[in-house]
Amino acid sequence: MTILADMLSTVFERRYAPWGGGRTDARPIPDQAADLIGARGEISGLTLARSILDRYAALDDAGRLDFFRHLADEMTIDTDRLRTALAAYEQGQTKTTYRAVMNAAEPPRQELIRRLNQVPGATNALVNMRADLLRLGRDEPALQALDLDFRHLFASWFNRGFLVLRPISWESPARILEKIIAYEAVHAIDKWEDLRRRVEPDDRRCFAFFHPAMPDEPLIFVEVALTRGIPGSVQGLLAEDRTELNKDRADTAVFYSISNCQNGLAGISFGNSLIKQVAADLSMELPGLKTFVTLSPIPGFCRWLGDSGIAHDPADDAQMRALAAWYLTRARREDGTPLDPVARFHLGNGASVHQLHAGADASEKGQAQSCGAMVNYLYDLARVSQNHERFADAREIATSSEVRSLAAAADKQMA
Repeated sequence: MTILADMLSTVFERRYAPWGGGRTDARPIPDQAADLIGARGEISGLTLARSILDRYAALDDAGRLDFFRHLADEMTIDTDRLRTALAAYEQGQTKTTYRAVMNAAEPPRQELIRRLNQVPGATNALVNMRADLLRLGRDEPALQALDLDFRHLFASWFNRGFLVLRPISWESPARILEKIIAYEAVHAIDKWEDLRRRVEPDDRRCFAFFHPAMPDEPLIFVEVALTRGIPGSVQGLLAEDRTELNKDRADTAVFYSISNCQNGLAGISFGNSLIKQVAADLSMELPGLKTFVTLSPIPGFCRWLGDSGIAHDPADDAQMRALAAWYLTRARREDGTPLDPVARFHLGNGASVHQLHAGADASEKGQAQSCGAMVNYLYDLARVSQNHERFADAREIATSSEVRSLAAAADKQMA
């Protein structure tokens, strides 16, 4: 994929760069954007798109914010045109009137984003552009509306059918391994030797989703430990002096770290597909695997304890497990989903809350966010679809009997 991307980029440079006589188009970006939407020639359109992307990349945050505000204010839906189209459609639902409604309901900025994406390498640039938008536009409703256009297009461009699952090993290219180190969001990788212990041994696996337009950029990756039984501590999984397990003796696959790599793809979910695909691939490779679980942090637990003013003793493992069970299964947002973001992710993907462990993460981050507690979410492949539907329809959280008992034990303290 990398070779193909490089070839396409080289072809573009050789074929299209000479057009324009080598002169830089110094017109304001909004003028270039308007011309790009109206461009009919392939070469002129690609040249304009490349110029806009290059000039955007050179802007500071203030300039980028001005660009986003222009898209939000000047390239939005023409409401008068939409009303006229809807009135005609109500009079007669024909192919022509329907097409008119579709065209009027789509803001010009969507077509601009599509045309920008024609340039080789533009997909990555647009993902980074959306990351800027999310960072700079969180307090402006018009920019939040603009983000819906990016999100709408990205949901199609990054459809599961376009994604490629690739195993990551110690033999993978260094440029990919460097990205894994940089993007690890759960358990930091401090040095190359740390990474080697996670991808080279017989009982370790790493998988990532890639998009053909971004061949060197992982979108999301998961680190997997092959174990006997369900582990209750990340220290044991990551210990430097642990004893390596023969993969054929493993009965459990533990997803102990799942990291989203691209801030500009926030809200575009790959996790469900990733976990299911990895589980399916591992099942084919290792038929002895019977259990698929995570070993996950509980990142909102400490904050919730503090905000709720709940008296607790961090050294009391039984109490901490009970409070964690209550937090994961009872503490809800206004929409009825769990307060904890990791819980929302896994429960929304059809997992169940299976086991809880106190003192399971001794790292500074684990202590600060999760009070050292961790949870196993179980992916029972025969029940994930049912669990997902119940969670989506009724906000029903699938739990083990052990977790239900722990939550019930905390009810008295929470009363």
